[in-house]
Amino acid sequence: MSTDVSLPTLPDIVQQQGRYGWRRKILRDGLLRPIGFHVIVRPTITGLEHVPASGPTLVVINHIGFPDPVVVAGAVTSRYVIPMSKIENFGASIPGLIAWLWGAYPVDRGKVDRQALENTIALLKAGYCILIAPEGTRQSTMVEVKEGFTYVAIKSGATIVPIGLEGTHLVGGNMRRLRRTPIEIRFGPAFRFKTEGRSHVPRPEMRQMTQEAMYQLAQLVNPERRGFYADLSQATTGTLEFVS
Repeated sequence: MSTDVSLPTLPDIVQQQGRYGWRRKILRDGLLRPIGFHVIVRPTITGLEHVPASGPTLVVINHIGFPDPVVVAGAVTSRYVIPMSKIENFGASIPGLIAWLWGAYPVDRGKVDRQALENTIALLKAGYCILIAPEGTRQSTMVEVKEGFTYVAIKSGATIVPIGLEGTHLVGGNMRRLRRTPIEIRFGPAFRFKTEGRSHVPRPEMRQMTQEAMYQLAQLVNPERRGFYADLSQATTGTLEFVS
């Protein structure tokens, strides 16, 4: 069984955000936090002060479990987090309904989805907070990523907040056993890329930006999850400007 969900496109995705405010409030403050955070998971949240109260913000996560976007959206109470979600979720009954109610938007991971990139840039330029998993899909350890999130951050001037997650991969199994799952949501220091006012950055420089951003994320995850970014001695910050 599937849910027929109308997917927003670039011309109206920003205008549509007004209709989701009350839905997000009910889902986050009426269901997720009082029920999900007290019955399904036991969250430990650190560094929440790093999330800007307003302005274009891109939160990037290590994606290890299906509830990752949901728990991040529940943890941030100062504003609403809008996830980019794989297009397959919009054809599934329960995930599709949740994505539709919250106002998530789709990405086709099977190609370079320019519509998803443009939607992300448009939302960021309008001042929203967007969630992206740079690795594209769930990974038990971090893998080398492409420059997609760097591109949208440069084009929009967004502030980036890395978020390390732990324990969310156990939620599904523990739910079947009626067990509550301890999880950790670790927010790291916010930063922007040093573009010096440029909207176009050469590929080698963009690659360096991507690597430096991912090492910021790697510092927030358990050592055994760092994978490609395990050697923190390689971490540099030459292209990053940290935001107080």
